[in-house]
Amino acid sequence: MMIEKPIFITGCARSGTSMTAGIVQLCGAWGGDTFGTTRYNKKGMFENKDIRQNFTKPYLRSLGVDPLGQHPLPDIDTVKLTTQATVDKWFRNICDTIKKQGYNGNQQWYYKGAKMCLFWPLWARAFPEARWIIVRRKSEDIVKSCLKTGFMKKFKKAEGWMWWVDQHKDRFLEMEEAGCDIHYIWPQKMIDFDLSEMKKTIETLGLKWDKDKAESFIEPAYWSGGQSDG
Repeated sequence: MMIEKPIFITGCARSGTSMTAGIVQLCGAWGGDTFGTTRYNKKGMFENKDIRQNFTKPYLRSLGVDPLGQHPLPDIDTVKLTTQATVDKWFRNICDTIKKQGYNGNQQWYYKGAKMCLFWPLWARAFPEARWIIVRRKSEDIVKSCLKTGFMKKFKKAEGWMWWVDQHKDRFLEMEEAGCDIHYIWPQKMIDFDLSEMKKTIETLGLKWDKDKAESFIEPAYWSGGQSDG
């Protein structure tokens, strides 16, 4: 069933997850009721409001960690111990949420959330057929963006954010080792006018590549100016 095979988009915040999700949506995927533009995401956030507010953040709080996914971070071994009953409930809650928002199963759906990778075993167990897009960016560029972004508050120095980036990279490796169906995207390539990686991913996921929409959506000034989307 289509509902059991979503596209999950994740990666470090300030890597370009919103840019990537925006193109996925323009090429035909359904995202539901998503957050719009902000000072730091001028093209939109493309993150489902209800999933983030009603499930992602409360779950992180239940673990006693930062609901913003900054610090402290979840202990992945604790997440792996999640009961099957909790996994089943998570699946039902997510499916019920998107259905209430109007999802009818006739197209592929996506959820974009930078914090997803921080508790990926729950998502992977609830949706074992999910296809994952992991958005990547050079570590030093993520750190620079974090230091310029108002809501990235947990660290004041580059060393703290570099540690945080490394924690995400560990999660990506764990996901690979667990056999998740992963597609890597480096948005910098799109900023440099090379859309081949994104095109290949879109087509591999069964969506319809739309070069004109993608090119018109990408705004290099927001990226290079430190205002890169999440």
